[in-house]
Amino acid sequence: MLRILALEPYYGGSHKAFLDGYREHSRHSVELLTLPPRKWKWRMRGAALTMGELIEEKRGRFDALLASDYVDLAGLVGTRPDALQGVPRVAYFHENQITYPLPAEDQRDYQFGFTNITTCLAADRVLFNSQYHLDSFLKGVDRLLGRMPDHVPEWAAQRIRQRAEVVPVGVDLAAIDANRDRAIRPDGPLTILWNHRWEYDKGAQTFFELMMELQDEGHEFLLAVTGQEFRTVPPVFDEARERLGARLRNFGYVESRADYCKLLLESDVIVSTAMHEFFGIAVVEAVHAGCVPLLPNGLSYPELLPGRCHDVCLYEDRDDLKGRLIRWLGRPDEARSLDFSAEVRRFGWHQVAPMLDAVMEGLCGGTGDD
Repeated sequence: MLRILALEPYYGGSHKAFLDGYREHSRHSVELLTLPPRKWKWRMRGAALTMGELIEEKRGRFDALLASDYVDLAGLVGTRPDALQGVPRVAYFHENQITYPLPAEDQRDYQFGFTNITTCLAADRVLFNSQYHLDSFLKGVDRLLGRMPDHVPEWAAQRIRQRAEVVPVGVDLAAIDANRDRAIRPDGPLTILWNHRWEYDKGAQTFFELMMELQDEGHEFLLAVTGQEFRTVPPVFDEARERLGARLRNFGYVESRADYCKLLLESDVIVSTAMHEFFGIAVVEAVHAGCVPLLPNGLSYPELLPGRCHDVCLYEDRDDLKGRLIRWLGRPDEARSLDFSAEVRRFGWHQVAPMLDAVMEGLCGGTGDD
């Protein structure tokens, strides 16, 4: 087995689920070196120094390094060259700070983008969770570097591309399967699911305005709203709770993984109105649970489903989404008869972990000491 040291300065949410899943399903020994999920900007700035001290103590006890995009990998290598000498380095990008959307571009701190670039250049392999993420990142690298007044490293994007590949996020589909016997999908109106982060980039304003519009027009439906919440929540959530309250089967984060899976299994249609998505774990989970997906025809979504599903599952704009929703709300039995779960099984850990293992083995020249 290889001894893989995984670094995560922001050990929470999807980052935590990713490392926990890989450690459980890898054929190699994966040791986690983590920090609590607080103040991500300070983690990107300072975690390399903190983790460098801890890595020094582990010198010679690991064969490969797996670092998340929150790690300043170039800074880490520069401050602890002896501890990392000869150790293959892999960076996994869940997101990036160059193309991640902000409410206003003048709020962007470009230093974080440069950290992403130097991390890529300090890694032997750079993994992105979708082709859309990889392609948009490389375009963003060129745009960011184009702001430089002179001495522009025009070679950077091409050099990153040469060491980059796509490895999707592993998703815990087994937990959904384990809760199928607990779930009873209700008859009657369809349950529309919205299970995304409660932040502006997930398009909650568009979603809830559309739901309130459909309610005012007399369409029958139920709603299940969940997802990771933050201290600052878009105001539309309070308005939605008040105006759609009678239709809400759930409104808020579901702490229990089993109860979350049950909620997915008892829903009928998963809607995304996201303005940004590098992968789409919440969508994959819901589709595996049996929900019909209605997703924007863009971002990473076309990659989640094969082309034969696109006509049914991908919409072009708000009016197209509304028309599709009205169709399914008027034909609940037809909607419930559709099953796209087989299309997302490739994102289960039983298939993704071997892909990650193969990257590590390729860099280390084999499968380690058996």
